[in-house]
Amino acid sequence: MNVERVDLIVVGTGAAAQSVAYPCREAGWRVTVVDSRPFGGTCAQRGCDPKKVLVGVSELVDWARRMQGRGLSGPAPTLEWPEMISFKRTFVEDVPSSTDAGFSDAGIVAVHGRAHFTGPTSLRVADDVHTARHVVVAAGARHAPLGIEGEQQLVTSTGFLELRELPSRVVFVGGGYIAFEFAHVAARAGAHVRVLHRGDRPLEGFDADLVARLVAATRDLGVDVRLRTTVVGVERRGEELVVHTRSGEGRQESHEEVVCDLAVHAAGRVPEVDDLDLDAGGVERAPNGGVAVNAYLQSTSNPAVYAAGDAVASGGLPLTPVAGMQGAIVAANLLEGNTRTPNYDGIPSVVFTTPPLARVGLDEDGAAARGLRFTVHQDDTSGWYTSRRVALSNTGYKTLVEDGTGRILGAHLFGLHAEEVVNVFGLAIRNNLTAGDLKDMVFAYPTSGSDVSYML
Repeated sequence: MNVERVDLIVVGTGAAAQSVAYPCREAGWRVTVVDSRPFGGTCAQRGCDPKKVLVGVSELVDWARRMQGRGLSGPAPTLEWPEMISFKRTFVEDVPSSTDAGFSDAGIVAVHGRAHFTGPTSLRVADDVHTARHVVVAAGARHAPLGIEGEQQLVTSTGFLELRELPSRVVFVGGGYIAFEFAHVAARAGAHVRVLHRGDRPLEGFDADLVARLVAATRDLGVDVRLRTTVVGVERRGEELVVHTRSGEGRQESHEEVVCDLAVHAAGRVPEVDDLDLDAGGVERAPNGGVAVNAYLQSTSNPAVYAAGDAVASGGLPLTPVAGMQGAIVAANLLEGNTRTPNYDGIPSVVFTTPPLARVGLDEDGAAARGLRFTVHQDDTSGWYTSRRVALSNTGYKTLVEDGTGRILGAHLFGLHAEEVVNVFGLAIRNNLTAGDLKDMVFAYPTSGSDVSYML
């Protein structure tokens, strides 16, 4: 058994891990990174980036179909699944090797394997033990266990992104980002799609009114979105899958079998720390299963350990930019002492459907809970030039402006380029700009950005 001693061990190789490892190495620290998956993290290989490639192709197909008879003629384009997946692979296939090469060039030791704490700052990987002055847990997230019979029959989002052919009948179990983004792609590729969500409304982190618009637009696409429908089991019958569901309560309770060719896990993710043996490292876990940290992202029970990204128990949204920010803060606190804390104000989040749904800042419930007095501005924008120009029939917005100060508290958008326009509102919130400040801005016209002044 070999024992390796360094200054820092980072568990994970994604955005959070790299944001810690590189600055510490540049400062002269001896750094080791450990990952049981291909180097590079979820976003670059199994999440944001490859997903957006699929969304981009789907979006182009939808745009062309919408514009038929509005200056565009000829057969509507079709989405060729195998070609799209091959195109997607060009973005991800070199990520592990390029990430490994980056570590090597920087003098960071990269170890492939699953790490397990054996002490406060010691981890075992296979037959080797690695010890350090500090450990950073940035191991990312995994799909949440559902605890239902036949759960192993479900394909994860990773598997969906690798499908060589798209089956004709697809069911998404859950109503979050994964379900709606992939449902829009699959439906435009010709599949018959169902989304089964156990709650009263999907995408609970987003504005309810705009989520209702997204649900309506998704149903118009031909997707069967079923709410208050709990999946209780999955079984294989020959070449088919049968998804067992329950809806209603008491005398109104009913059960149904949904037959499909592919069932996809889309019911959320949890920190991937279960098998790290955190107890052996004296690292406490929070109720959500992640690493319990203080304001400096330092373990509340073991000061030698920090956490960043999806492994953190609480804080910002589980987003790649947030993970990168947290990693940079951890690096600064390791190198300079605990002086920096995360600022989660004005960080946008987007559901990449067509059109996209975006949010930043507070919603009405959140603003009211803080005791703020505010005015809500909202409208159906399907009749606005921006939507009519591209034949989008269901779009809208909602903004929250504080009474008296004019501060922008929140913005919720559903429409063309919402994923870009939301950044304008994010910048305003992060820098305490007012509605008047944005109204005074002279935007390029005609653009989606030029609609901002009319939303306030």
